[in-house]
Amino acid sequence: MKRKYKVKITPKLLKTLNKYWNMKEAIEQGYELEIAYIEKLMEKATGIKGIEFFRDDMGGAIVGIGNWQRTMPLVLREEL
Repeated sequence: MKRKYKVKITPKLLKTLNKYWNMKEAIEQGYELEIAYIEKLMEKATGIKGIEFFRDDMGGAIVGIGNWQRTMPLVLREEL
């Protein structure tokens, strides 16, 4: 049985939603640039090549700090 929705997806609604989607994308891009900047500062301060914030596979939440070269153990956020 096909579900009936109360809200219809119209071109006008799509245009409105697209505006807010683009705003979200801009904020996320800015956030990612800020995180990358912090990682570069962290690399310089610690001398650990490639140190970065690690995200979980499911939701993308930052779970700790480590590096892909695995020259250090992953430091979990609960330890920080």
